[in-house]
Amino acid sequence: MHQAQEEISRCIECELCLEVCPTYQATGERLFSPMERLKTAERILKGESPNSREIESIYNCPKCMQCEAVCPEEIKVTQVIHWTREELVRRGFGPLPRHDEIIQGILKQGNSVNGDPKRRLEWLPEEFPRKESETLLYLGCLPSYLVKESATSTYLVLKKLRVDFMILEDEGCCGTYIYEAGRRDFAGELFEKNVDRFKSRGIKQLLVPCNGCLKCFKYFYPEVLGQMDFSVHHVLEVIYSRLKEEPSLLKRVSRPVTYQDSCRLSRGEGMTEEPRELLKLCGAELKEPEKNRAEAPCCGAGAGIRSVYRDLSMKLASNLLSQIPAEEVVSACPFCVFNLSYTSRKKELGKKLTYFTTLILESLGGK
Repeated sequence: MHQAQEEISRCIECELCLEVCPTYQATGERLFSPMERLKTAERILKGESPNSREIESIYNCPKCMQCEAVCPEEIKVTQVIHWTREELVRRGFGPLPRHDEIIQGILKQGNSVNGDPKRRLEWLPEEFPRKESETLLYLGCLPSYLVKESATSTYLVLKKLRVDFMILEDEGCCGTYIYEAGRRDFAGELFEKNVDRFKSRGIKQLLVPCNGCLKCFKYFYPEVLGQMDFSVHHVLEVIYSRLKEEPSLLKRVSRPVTYQDSCRLSRGEGMTEEPRELLKLCGAELKEPEKNRAEAPCCGAGAGIRSVYRDLSMKLASNLLSQIPAEEVVSACPFCVFNLSYTSRKKELGKKLTYFTTLILESLGGK
């Protein structure tokens, strides 16, 4: 763990991270701040036994990268957190029981949301298209089961834009939840299974609407298995590339919306202007929150925290929604859509969450 120690040792305790950390801001507990998490990580990685609160602090980090965006020492905080989760697993302190339940569900059911595999394609608006392509549209668990409009609208938009692609009848899970929980062993086995399947079908490119799948295929797979022989793209990239060349395909959707920057697309991929340009091409009136793009707050769903710390997750979501000026919130992350929509409903905040391809499809003239 020399690399982790090197990262941790660079902390100068300037406390800039405390000002942006969503879990610290929501709870006021320094233990749940990046600076204190680094200290906790150091003790764990040196072999000390953590108490339950310290374990909680490592597992309730949403890995939103806001701390990394302001850190003057450019410490890879989220990577240190992940190494520490893996160490907790090695020493029998992790994953937590709820993590284990979901991991077992993934291994048995092939998805992270306890969905019936036979119903995975219920989002599909037509008969299953039996065609082959080097490009696979990999929908992911949330779009397939819980945010079906994101799957349906993405599929239809890509068809309308004449993008060549195929889908799988038995898609399965990318494995990001297993990896994020620190179970590198189980994750590696699932990663290998998926890679073998892609190779057998001649897949050279993955298109994904889910940001968790994006990060998993693009970064976690190569980290665990080595270099991949397929490329990975968020569907936003492909749709933006097509429509900026053919804007006349779009009809005006004249209503106010706020684009919500997800952590993984904004801070993770630097993809902040493309979605805004797309919405402008659709004629939407963009209303920006005070904190946007790389400074946008976290929705509170990522890195496995929503399944274990739902109340904390909802606090983060409520904080984000309180800053949104428009009633309609457009996102390019299905998990953000799910968690923000759930929170808005539960807290009666009156926000409507829309996955971005739903609005694009409307602008293209619907089905």
